[in-house]
Amino acid sequence: MKKIGFVVPWHGQNIPGGAEMALRGVTEHLNKAGIDVEILTTCVKDFMSDWNTNFHKPGLTVENSIPVRRFKVRKRNVDAFNQVNIKLMNDERLAPEEEEIFCKEMINSPDMYKYMKRHQDEYHCFVGIPYMFGPVYFMCKYFPEKSVMIPCFHEEAYIYMDVFKKAFSNIRGMLFNAEPERALAERVYDISKQKLSAPGLGLDISLNYDVERFRAKFDIQDPFILYAGRKDVGKNIYTLIRYFQEYKKRNKNNLKLVLIGGGKVNIPRTLKGEVYDLGFVSIQDKYDAYGAALTLCQPSKHESFSFVIMESWLCRRPVLVHAGCDVTKHFAVASQGGFYFDNYFEFQEQVNYLINHPETADQMGKNGRKFVLENFDWDIVTRKYIEFFEGLYDNE
Repeated sequence: MKKIGFVVPWHGQNIPGGAEMALRGVTEHLNKAGIDVEILTTCVKDFMSDWNTNFHKPGLTVENSIPVRRFKVRKRNVDAFNQVNIKLMNDERLAPEEEEIFCKEMINSPDMYKYMKRHQDEYHCFVGIPYMFGPVYFMCKYFPEKSVMIPCFHEEAYIYMDVFKKAFSNIRGMLFNAEPERALAERVYDISKQKLSAPGLGLDISLNYDVERFRAKFDIQDPFILYAGRKDVGKNIYTLIRYFQEYKKRNKNNLKLVLIGGGKVNIPRTLKGEVYDLGFVSIQDKYDAYGAALTLCQPSKHESFSFVIMESWLCRRPVLVHAGCDVTKHFAVASQGGFYFDNYFEFQEQVNYLINHPETADQMGKNGRKFVLENFDWDIVTRKYIEFFEGLYDNE
């Protein structure tokens, strides 16, 4: 099998984010399994940086034993992009000409597409992740017969764009992080003739945690709900804060809320002393926090996998997820490792159940750990990926 080229908008060993973590994990484990992989990306630093700035030098480097080819980005019209992107963020549909603006003024690298055209015969296939960025869209548009996506779909306005429906319906195949993501893709796109698989993503199952180390280091002795991840509106964190504020009004106990991860969030004054915003913490501190928590809460409605709920389960703690996210709800039910809530009163009921039934909470955490070990050990996931790539052209 020829080498596999993974196409991404940016790449780095320490970039946070689900898709970025997925790429690193998949490529590193395929590489360890003897598969020739390469990363094709831009010179942009990361999602939060200026997409007009070439932070890295263009050219070939080797990072963590994997070749990385970087290409300069073209200068984009930021104002034009923002005017159409805000509509999508507000769940509005775009006119055809607005969709073209979105794709054109998104992060893009014509140099990358020229390279792919000249060298496409050297690759078994191109694999794009995630779906909505310029390099992945144009990969699908220009090289459909060689293109596979790990799309990271979730319910949002972007997936319904007509330009995406046209481009994504003609590619070779898709790899999904969960079965509900696959069901969403089959509902939105015509992918009946594509090779499809839902191998999920792998995790480091050897992680360890120390509950008392966390409590001593951060001086948090009370029981707490944990939020782990980027603190922004898109992750629905303000719903969690609002629910917790209401919870403290109605329930006179010592439960706290602990937030870890990047970004800023406004904490109501009434929650002073009730919420700990720890910001970025080390990976080990994160694992310790999972183990010390009453439960992890993942309020996001837009997830195609969710590493944090899997990590919480590996640390033997149950999870609370939003009923509006099909993927995390599916995982909570399938694992018997968590609850899902659709409103404040369900949230309150579930939190109090976990407080009042510690043995059941512990068992739910154990159920979740068993679910992760049986489905998302990297050896299992990597084998599924290899089988997919080896059979990619079987119907020809």
